[in-house]
Amino acid sequence: MPADQVLRLADDRVIGFVDYGPGDATPVLWCHGAPGSRFEPAWLQRAATAAGLRIVAMDRPGYGLSTPQPGRGIGDGARDVLLLAEHLRVERFVTVGVSTGGVYALATAARAPDRVIAALMCCAVGDMSWPPGRATMHGPQVHAVWDAPDRVAAMAAATDAYGDGFSKLLGGGMSGVLAPSDEDMFADSAWMSAAMNGFSAMSTFGMAGYVDDRIADGRGWGELDLHAIACPVTVLHGELDRIVDVMQARHTADAVPNARLVVVADAGHFSIERDIVDQIVQLCDKT
Repeated sequence: MPADQVLRLADDRVIGFVDYGPGDATPVLWCHGAPGSRFEPAWLQRAATAAGLRIVAMDRPGYGLSTPQPGRGIGDGARDVLLLAEHLRVERFVTVGVSTGGVYALATAARAPDRVIAALMCCAVGDMSWPPGRATMHGPQVHAVWDAPDRVAAMAAATDAYGDGFSKLLGGGMSGVLAPSDEDMFADSAWMSAAMNGFSAMSTFGMAGYVDDRIADGRGWGELDLHAIACPVTVLHGELDRIVDVMQARHTADAVPNARLVVVADAGHFSIERDIVDQIVQLCDKT
């Protein structure tokens, strides 16, 4: 496993990240899901390196090694991605966002159209100002946070839904929301080992990262200038996703310029990750 690294920012925050690839490969800045961490793509390291990709994954504020940032928005997340790119002296790069991270990959492409050469949104949460998509999100885990009167109450709602340290995700806690292909993924030792290595990083700061993610995406995409995106975008989703309904991917692909929709018939919310490396390679071939 590559070593943890940290970037100290001018506002005294810290961003934690892991650089999974060789320095001469195509840089891919990875935005994880919620809850999640810099360890999310660790299981793809070998495949990515073989494909000529250098994945760099950071913790969003409030996860892992990254300082919480209450009140942050989607644009703030894009700014952090660009600060990391500058730290790495990476001029042009691909962005990838998984689930909640999808919009941060997209927002970075909108904020720096001259630097992002391609963007991939995988099983991504869509624009939550779109009522049909918003209605598909789970009640206790998502709507209860959105409906809370303040951040303290949102923390309590998230803890009630997930348990301390997201403990309710363990021991069969995901049953009922996994497609058959997701269940197979959970039985894959390579994927599960990486997932468990990163589990504690999800709750370093309790529910702060998760709650701040939900508050940010609950506002919708009003601050995004989608028409500023100049690079090709792939919206990758599993038809059997029971966590983020595929209707959100279809809506996103219609809304985003230069977007290509790829729906995998037998994939769910987690098993769709198996297609990420191949889809990045296809995107890069178009640039």
